[in-house]
Amino acid sequence: MNGLLAIIFLDMKRFWLDRVRLFAGLLQPLLYLFVLGGGIGASSVQGGAFYRSFIFPGVVCLAMLFTATFAAIVIVFDRQVGFFKAVLVSPVSRTAIGVGKVISGAMQAMVQGLILLLFAPLAGVSLSFFSVLETVVAMALVAMTFSAIGVALASRFRSTTVFPIMTNAVLLPMFFLSGAMFPLDRAPAWMKKLAHLDPVAYGVDLMRQALLGQTSAFFPLWLDVLVLVAATCLLSWAAVRVFARGEETGLGATQFPWRR
Repeated sequence: MNGLLAIIFLDMKRFWLDRVRLFAGLLQPLLYLFVLGGGIGASSVQGGAFYRSFIFPGVVCLAMLFTATFAAIVIVFDRQVGFFKAVLVSPVSRTAIGVGKVISGAMQAMVQGLILLLFAPLAGVSLSFFSVLETVVAMALVAMTFSAIGVALASRFRSTTVFPIMTNAVLLPMFFLSGAMFPLDRAPAWMKKLAHLDPVAYGVDLMRQALLGQTSAFFPLWLDVLVLVAATCLLSWAAVRVFARGEETGLGATQFPWRR
């Protein structure tokens, strides 16, 4: 437990010292919400104000997704400078390292999500005490899943140049297929099928149910929770398994011919 807390404390301290990343991370979601939402909403049959409220849960998920996954870049950076090898040879178990990285990334994503929640009234989303409570719980589960995605990806990279490129190549399709910017029930059939394989879609749907009510749901609530919990456990297990191999065996990264 002490090792787990040490991993979380170290990453959160880095996050706090890099406050520029905290505020810069808010720029993209706010552009989506007010610029893209205002532009598309003006010509949408749903109406401008309603469209902004509809995409607001997806915008929160967008901020959390990129914050959580890019928080895992410290794994790649630490491996590049040799610090991660020292972490692996410490008395801390590999499971504690992996879980600690997932929790710290989720906490960073939660900070971004809670800040964006303050913009809910400007997006036309009404908040009550119970809806805020439901949203925070949903946000915690979604953040854990998104962080697990980042840690699972980062565990297999050594280059801080390649990791952001490959992460964007994975995350952007997942985000656009999630229904964050449009109703999935009106999407083409092939897109609906792909959305069923996308964990981000379940995160967006869960956040939308928490903020806008179950009438806006595409998936059942139990399915959202089940998929997110299963994805978090599976991805965390995959990352821990790579960490367990150790640095001398390449952490699985050398198995990829495109690694740099």
